[in-house]
Amino acid sequence: MNIGQAAEASGVSAKMIRYYESIGLIPKTVRTEAGYRVYSDNDVNTLSFVRRARDLGFSVEQISELVALWRDRDRASTDVKRIALEHVDILERKARELQEMAATLRHLAKHCHGDERPECPIIEGLANDDGGHGSDHRPAPRFGASGLQPARRGAASKGARG
Repeated sequence: MNIGQAAEASGVSAKMIRYYESIGLIPKTVRTEAGYRVYSDNDVNTLSFVRRARDLGFSVEQISELVALWRDRDRASTDVKRIALEHVDILERKARELQEMAATLRHLAKHCHGDERPECPIIEGLANDDGGHGSDHRPAPRFGASGLQPARRGAASKGARG
């Protein structure tokens, strides 16, 4: 089947199929004399495996490990379980971080009058290092450029602010 058919059958876009092939996540496929990629049912199964792993948030590196373990019929399931549980830890940490972000924004919004006045705790909280909480509350979590991961505290981040 061609790349469009493989994309439809696997749920992975043609662009992502080309990308996965370019980084070695899936093997390079057979090509016709005209240079068109030809995918087998086995290739589509691998692509479907990769899509399901991506849907669960596994990184490309983790998926590479999982694909290798999937292909290895002599694998130990402990290796697969280790990768899955490490990923659970990452997901749970991210969920806690998202909850902290929501709590900070909820706190700032609660203290915003939302009227015609220019004073706004949300803007002040974004501008100040303490997240607008003042000294009587715990500081709001600090977030990196992506907005999803807390910025690292310590000498390096303090020096960058100074």
